[in-house]
Amino acid sequence: MLRILQFLYRIRAFILFVFLEVLAIWMIVSNNSPQGAAFFNSSNVLIGSVLKKQADVIQFFSLAEANEALTSENAEILQQLRLLQIKPDSISFKLDSALAATYQFKGGRVIGNSLRFSQNYLTLNKGSKHGIKPGMGIFNPEGVVGRVKSVSENYSVAFSLLNTGLLVSSKIKSSDVFGSVQWDGKSASEARLLFVPRHVKAVEGDTVVTSGFNAVFPEGILIGVISKISPDEKNPNYLSLTVKLSADFSKVNYVYLVENTLFTELDSLHRQSEISNEY
Repeated sequence: MLRILQFLYRIRAFILFVFLEVLAIWMIVSNNSPQGAAFFNSSNVLIGSVLKKQADVIQFFSLAEANEALTSENAEILQQLRLLQIKPDSISFKLDSALAATYQFKGGRVIGNSLRFSQNYLTLNKGSKHGIKPGMGIFNPEGVVGRVKSVSENYSVAFSLLNTGLLVSSKIKSSDVFGSVQWDGKSASEARLLFVPRHVKAVEGDTVVTSGFNAVFPEGILIGVISKISPDEKNPNYLSLTVKLSADFSKVNYVYLVENTLFTELDSLHRQSEISNEY
C-alpha cells in the first residue's frame, strides 16, 4: 500500500493535469451547444460500436443453441407438411387420422461421426428422455444420413449410411423402380443401388429417394443421383448402379429424426409372417 501511495505522489503533477483537462473539457461541453453536440454524437458512435462488437461476440457463441432450436422448429414444420402431403386412399374416402399421424419428426445434433471404417456410426445429443427410440430414421436437408441403433437417457448412437450393414429401401424417382441402397465401403460420397432388374432403363442423373416401403423412412427423402450404370458382374439379372450421395458426411451437423409410430405393429406382423424387412 505504501508503494502505491509513493507512486501516486510521484505522478501527482500528471494526475492534476489530467483532472484539470477533463474538468476543462466538461465545462466547454456543458456551456457550449455546438461542442456539446459534437462530443455526445462522437460518444454515441463509440459506445454504439462497442455495444455492436459485444453483441456480435455474444451472438457468435449462441449460434449453436440457435441452430438447435431452429432444427427442432423445422422438425415440427416437417410433421405438419407430412400431414398435408399424405395422399388419401381414394377420392371418396377421407384419410384415417391414425394413418395421417404415422410419422413424427424431431431435431438433433451430431456430436460424433466416423468416416474411416467399413461400419461407421453417428452419436447424437438426444436420447430417450427426448423421445428418441431405436429404429428411427435420420436425415438432414441434403438427404438420408442413417438410422438410430441404440439410445441412453441423453444420447443415441446410430448407423451411418456409410455402414456396410445398413440397407435403405429406395426407388428411382422418375420411374418408381425400387431397390436398396447400400454402401460398399469405398468412397464416402458414393453407394450402390441394388436389386434393380437389368431391363430397367435407368439414366445417369436420375434421382434416388426413399421408397416408403419399409418402416423407417417416409417416401421421397433424397438419397442421391445415379452417377454410373453397368451390368452387375455377380448377378446378370440386375444392374450395377452407383449413386452419388446427396449428403456430405464430412459436414453432417444438425439432423432430423423420423419415427414411424406404427413401427412396432408392422415389425410384429412381418415377424409373424416370417418376412425379413430392410432396416
